[in-house]
Parts: sequence; C-alpha cells; structure tokens
Amino acid sequence: MTIQPGDKLPEATLMHLGDAGPAPISTGELFGGKTVALFAVPGAFTPTCSNQHLPGFIEKSEELRAAGVDTIVCLSVNDAFVMSAWGQQQGVAGKVMMVADGNAELTQKMGLSMDGSGHGMGTRSLRYSMIVRDGVMETLNIEQNPGKAVDSGAENLLSQLG
Repeated sequence: MTIQPGDKLPEATLMHLGDAGPAPISTGELFGGKTVALFAVPGAFTPTCSNQHLPGFIEKSEELRAAGVDTIVCLSVNDAFVMSAWGQQQGVAGKVMMVADGNAELTQKMGLSMDGSGHGMGTRSLRYSMIVRDGVMETLNIEQNPGKAVDSGAENLLSQLG
C-alpha cells in the first residue's frame, strides 16, 4: 500500500557519503524535527533525472528554504558512492543532500517502488516528491508524465508549501 498524507514515514536505514565515507542515516534522524523536501528518482545519471528533476531542485533550493524547508533530499535506489558522484557532477553542494536507498528498504516500505528489470535496472523508485514535516508525509506527488519531472518537480512542490 502506498504511503498517504498524514502517515509517518516508516523506519529505514539509508546511506549518505560523508567525509569519513559511507555512513548510515535513519529516517528518524533524517526527517525528525524538521521540514524536508524529499524527491526520488529512478536512477542517478539517467536522462530525465539528470536533465530535469535534480537540476530543478538545485535551482529552486533557495526558494524552498525561504518557504520553510530545512533540508532538500534526493533519494534513489543506488549506492552512496553513485549518489555522491552524481551530486558532485551536478553541483549539489550546500543545496541538495544525496541519499542512497541501496536496498530499496524505504522505497518498498512506502509502496513507491517499481520494477525496472525490463530495462536492466531491477527494483527502483518511482519518480516522486513529497513534503515531510517532523517525519510525517504531508504531500505526495507521484510523476504521471513518463520522461518528465513536472508533477514531482521542484516548482510544483514549492507551490504546495504554505
């Protein structure tokens, strides 16, 4: 079942690459006590993700923060090294936190996974964005336009902050 507005995000352990290497980060630690703009992509370095989705959140990062967002998180079913390399290539420093859900633990618990095996990708995340306040999902935007980042894009999420 897909997570619904008002639901608490499930407990899961994600990974983030810091100065000391890959480090686990719990959903409680990542989302507790703050407002988070979370967006997920099917894969790092893929065309729509690299050309539309992530760049939109980089461009709108200051506006999102001005609207009350404490942290902007990009999540993908990739490993922490891939997420870090993609973030460096895209220039996310100080704007977007790159987080790996390498085992699709959180993605599957939220009911937001997809089967990408037909494209050699295995289990991946749907393209979506959400606002999470103190660990509770407030708004969910699952992308309805294949190959686009409109519903799940930064502009749409920004319009939902109030």
